[in-house]
Amino acid sequence: MAPSLDSWAKQSKGTPVVVKMENLNWSMLELESPSDEDIFPAGAPATGEGAAPERTRNKNAKQLTWVLLLRAHRAAGCLASMAAAFLGLASAVRRRVAAGRTDNDVSEASRLGGGVRESPTLKARFYTCTKVFLWLSIVLLGFEVAAYFKGWHYGAHNVELQHLLATSFSVKGVFDRLYSKWVSIRVEYLAPPLQFLANACIVLFLIQSLDRLVLCLGCFWIKFKNIKPIPKEDASVDVESGEKGYFPMVLVQLPMCNEKEVYQQSIAAVCNLDWPKSKLLIQVLDDSDDPTAQSLIKEEVNKWQQEGARIVYRHRVIREGYKAGNLKSAMNCSYVKEYEFVSIFDADFQPAPDFLKRTVPHFKDNDELGLVQARWSFVNKDENLLTRLQHINLAFHFEVEQQVNGVFLNFFGFNGTAGVWRIKALEDSGGWLERTTVEDMDIAVRAHLHGWKFIFLNDVEAQCELPESYEAYRKQQHRWHSGPMQLFRLCLPAIIKSKISIWKKFNLIFLFFLLRKLILPFYSFTLFCIILPMTMFVPEAELPAWVVCYIPATMSFLNILPAPKSFPFIVPYLLFENTMSVTKFNAMISGLFQLGSAYEWVVTKKSGRSSEGDLLSLVEKETKHKRGNSAPDLEALKEEISRQEKKASRKKKHNRIYTKELTLAFLLLTASARSLLSAQGVHFYFLLFQGISFLLVGLDLIGEQVE
Repeated sequence: MAPSLDSWAKQSKGTPVVVKMENLNWSMLELESPSDEDIFPAGAPATGEGAAPERTRNKNAKQLTWVLLLRAHRAAGCLASMAAAFLGLASAVRRRVAAGRTDNDVSEASRLGGGVRESPTLKARFYTCTKVFLWLSIVLLGFEVAAYFKGWHYGAHNVELQHLLATSFSVKGVFDRLYSKWVSIRVEYLAPPLQFLANACIVLFLIQSLDRLVLCLGCFWIKFKNIKPIPKEDASVDVESGEKGYFPMVLVQLPMCNEKEVYQQSIAAVCNLDWPKSKLLIQVLDDSDDPTAQSLIKEEVNKWQQEGARIVYRHRVIREGYKAGNLKSAMNCSYVKEYEFVSIFDADFQPAPDFLKRTVPHFKDNDELGLVQARWSFVNKDENLLTRLQHINLAFHFEVEQQVNGVFLNFFGFNGTAGVWRIKALEDSGGWLERTTVEDMDIAVRAHLHGWKFIFLNDVEAQCELPESYEAYRKQQHRWHSGPMQLFRLCLPAIIKSKISIWKKFNLIFLFFLLRKLILPFYSFTLFCIILPMTMFVPEAELPAWVVCYIPATMSFLNILPAPKSFPFIVPYLLFENTMSVTKFNAMISGLFQLGSAYEWVVTKKSGRSSEGDLLSLVEKETKHKRGNSAPDLEALKEEISRQEKKASRKKKHNRIYTKELTLAFLLLTASARSLLSAQGVHFYFLLFQGISFLLVGLDLIGEQVE
């Protein structure tokens, strides 16, 4: 040890080490680094055998003891924090269970008549299947544990049926014969179909991964070549504004329904659009069934009319067809014939003042162009873990999927908002139809079949907000994944009979619908939530480690590239996407087979968050309104509404328990315990963390929390 001590002394000579102990029972000590005299005292030999090295070793051992005590203290602190975290989790679980509210309860929207309630029988089928898998896995786990303690430990690669039958029948025990029979059944009857299904899902997984890789390469090529749509310049001068440019007649539509949290900021944003007033008309399409919301929105429209904005308020007496019916009704107005383009914004969107100036000019001298779509940005993307994970998905959707399809195919799914349509394209495609819950995708597909082209502008953004609670996000994703399957059933004959090229038909049928809307949720749920845990109990059917770990990690890495600040959340993102596959798979099945929930439309809950610039603009406008002729009783009405909402929120807001996710959590955790018996390292960790992810989501511990 002498050479190592000498080297350490030369490197650290004269450098004091300060050790601070947070515990009050300890004091602050200063440990001086050893000097030459400490290591080799006078008269003692520097090398060889002697007393000097022994004394040095004793003195340095005391210092090493203090360092070890410090590390032990830190480790104890980590253990204490982990214990506190587990106690907090246990307390949250207790509160959830005590609340007794599950996703099987009648939703508030159904009670109020705002949604279609699904048949209890249809709703329980999926849950019943997962319960069967759970109880079967628990029974098999007990069976395997008993066999393990008897010494029959067979992994996935070394099961020899004949050897097992020979050894088991030599022992005349009931359990021995049952276990040997079970192994015989799973080898001959269970493993082959399970392995076939696993291989089929692996093939689908590889095809979908290849599609993602091609999209990412296309996005890289666009960045490398700096490809982006450029509008043609117009030297003409507008008489009213005196500006050079292209200023056609534009209609702006704001569809909303009971949007008391966001109506002010959305109306203010569209009224501040920089466009000649005589060539801009704003329609506020209010579908609210709440009289209070109607009066507030109507009063806000009146205030902007007094400010000089060309804005009208429309409310439907017969509210049919949800958003599609609302837009269809508005387009039937006689004055719409005077306008050439229509721009649509959902109630929580806040476009920048130059939005129209950056989108409408792309239509000039481009008669084949039917749609210009802008991307979304989010004011609350860092609000909680749920919004961060949503931001990763949507950043990839806009940056990669929409941009690549727009550049190379001139087609993509309309996002329903933050876009500008040529009214002639809407009319030529049949207008808005109420046949599905994805009217935006419906009109985009029909316009594409009629030969219209689309442009996506990645550098033009419109601010909006993300759902902050898992319940709201779950309902939104259900509608987004059931609607495309409804549309696929309806559009397939029209796609086959259309006059577009075979390549475009292939892109629509296989890539746009089947691969990205049907196969993705199917294999995600089947492969990682059903087949993987089942292979733990039927080890003769295998899933390679690269399927469980490496390929999903690579795909998650590619998905997160458009949002580089979200790299610390890559593991939660991977686990959460697999967790959401339950909702997406259920929605896909509902839409494909036209089940009750396929037609359910629930308005996504919004919190009314705004950026600092929007708030300042709103304050300025409110100041102007107060100096004008605003109604004096409006502020009192708003205060009363705010008090009523706070009072109602304390009674109605709650966190739910999601039974499907909880059942799958216990299934995956049971399978992870079984994987320990066969020493499958990667599989065990994946099943463990995926089960914990399902548990957290099932207990509604992700997203907005209600006290």
